[in-house]
Amino acid sequence: MRNAILAALEDIRGNLRLHRGGIDLVSLDEDAGIVTLRFTGACAGCALSDITMKKGIEVVLCERVPGIRKILTADSHA
Repeated sequence: MRNAILAALEDIRGNLRLHRGGIDLVSLDEDAGIVTLRFTGACAGCALSDITMKKGIEVVLCERVPGIRKILTADSHA
């Protein structure tokens, strides 16, 4: 599961780089299907990051990686 998530995130990062941002995998609980991600660069704290997560990243990850049940966003300042 981890490798599939990392591959999907690498594809997603291309679009985020256009806006000087990025996204990192913080943690993965494979048993529970919970993925925690952190926005980086200009995406961290962006007013549109919630929309990017819900309408873009979550859709791509759930389509490409079976078993994901929930995606969380970590505090970018942690």
